[in-house]
Amino acid sequence: MAKILITGGAGFIGSHVARALVARGDDVRLFDGLIDQVHGRASASLPEDAELMVGDIRDARRVAEALEGVDAVIHLAAEVGVGQSMYAIERYVGVNDLGTAVLLQALIERPVRRVVVASSMSIYGEGLYQDAEGRAVEDAERSTVTPGTWDLLDCAGKPLRPMPTPEWKRPALASVYALTKYVQERLTLNVCGAYGMESVALRLFNVYGPGQALSNPYTGVLAIFAARLLNGRPPLVFEDGRQRRDFVHVSDVARAFLLALDAPAADGEVYNIGSGEDRSVLQVAESLAQAMNRPQIAPEITGKFRTGDIRHCFADISKARAELSFAPSVDFTAGLAELAEWLAQQHAVDRAEEARRELEARGLVA
Repeated sequence: MAKILITGGAGFIGSHVARALVARGDDVRLFDGLIDQVHGRASASLPEDAELMVGDIRDARRVAEALEGVDAVIHLAAEVGVGQSMYAIERYVGVNDLGTAVLLQALIERPVRRVVVASSMSIYGEGLYQDAEGRAVEDAERSTVTPGTWDLLDCAGKPLRPMPTPEWKRPALASVYALTKYVQERLTLNVCGAYGMESVALRLFNVYGPGQALSNPYTGVLAIFAARLLNGRPPLVFEDGRQRRDFVHVSDVARAFLLALDAPAADGEVYNIGSGEDRSVLQVAESLAQAMNRPQIAPEITGKFRTGDIRHCFADISKARAELSFAPSVDFTAGLAELAEWLAQQHAVDRAEEARRELEARGLVA
C-alpha cells in the first residue's frame, strides 16, 4: 500500500482519482483550496477513507505538511478556463505556475517516487492538420477570424483537414491558461528529473461525467451546457458549432492516472488522454439535450469567436495505448446517459450569460 497525495483532490477529476486509489487499497491524502467557483456550497463526493487537508497550493508551509509520509503525488491543483485566464492573469499564473513551483520546491526536501501532473490539450493550440497534398501541418493558427469563415486554410487558400493530434505536435500556446499548463508540465518533468524523482505528464482532453462543477461558467463545455439545460435555457455554442473536440469520461481519466503512477516506461514522458474519437460541439449539445429529455431546447449558435479558442483539436492516443496500456472503456452515449441520470438530481446556477458579458466587456468576444 502506497500513500498518495492528490493536489486539487476534492475537485471533479481528483475525487474520481481518489476513489479509484482507495478502491485498490492505497492510502490517499487530498489537498485542496475548496474555492467557491469550483466547489460552490458542496464539495465533490469524496471517499470516506481519504484524508482531506484544506490549503492553498501556494502556501509553502501547508504544502510541506501535506507531503509528510507521501510516496507519490498526483498534481491536479489548477485554475481551469481558457476565457477567464485571458483577464484573470495574475490568478491563473499564481495558482498554476507559482503553485507548481511551491510544490516542487517542497519536493526537493521531501522527494517522492513519482509525480504525475495534469497537463492539457490546450497546449497544442490548434490540433494537427493535413494539407491538400497530404502533408502534416503542425503550425496552423488563426491570426484573425472573420465570422462565417471559421475553418483554417493553407497558404494557397485550400482547406486544411483536421487530424488526430499526437504528442509530438509542437505546442502553440493560444491562451494564458494554455501557457500555464505547459509551464506546469515542463516544470514538473525538468525538476523531478534533476532530483532523481520520476515524473509523467498527462495531457487531458475534454473530461466529462458525474461530479462536474455545474455552476462554474469556465469549466468543461458539457458542464456549461448542462447548467443551461437544467435551467430550461439553450446551450450557447460559439462560432458555428462545427469545431471538433475529444470527450473522455472521467472514469477513464482516473484509470489513466493510476496507470501513469505505475508504468515503468512512463517516466519522463507525456501522454494524450482522450477517447480517440472526435465530435462537433454542436452534436454534443444536441446529444446532451436528448439524454436529459430536453430535445426541444435547441442550442443557440452565437456566431461569435472567443479570444484563445481554437477550431479543431482531438487526440491521437496510440502512445498511451502502447506504453500505459490505456484503453478508453466508456462509450460516449452510455457516458451521457450516466451523466444525465446524475444531473437529474442536481441544481445548477447558470452563469454562462454572465461569463459571456464579462468576456465581451473586455473585448475578448468578437
